[in-house]
Amino acid sequence: MKHFFWKVLINAGALYLAIWLLRPNIVMQENAWYAYIVLGLIFGLVNTLIKPIVMFVSCPLILLTLGLGTLLVNTVLFLLTGWLGTVVNSGFVIPENSLWYAFLGALIVSFVSFIGNRIFVGKD
Repeated sequence: MKHFFWKVLINAGALYLAIWLLRPNIVMQENAWYAYIVLGLIFGLVNTLIKPIVMFVSCPLILLTLGLGTLLVNTVLFLLTGWLGTVVNSGFVIPENSLWYAFLGALIVSFVSFIGNRIFVGKD
């Protein structure tokens, strides 16, 4: 249970950093600290429940692109996290003409989450 809380906090921090770095192009619906905690929880649930299904379905694309298709999967899951967050009034919005920022946000969140989990949580 302790690892769960650490992962939510790491995801919240990673999402905060990504949204802060890409601020004019990613707009947070409610810019409060608890909104990032809720968004970190949603992000963790999306990665736990939906990512394995999407990875399995997109396996031919991932094999065809030699693994680069996972970047597309991460971008879609990043957008899904933002949309699910808007349902509970804690998400973010990316304008349609700047979807590259969703890609960059997904990269930032993936990198920061990976490093944070290695430092604070360790190997499971």
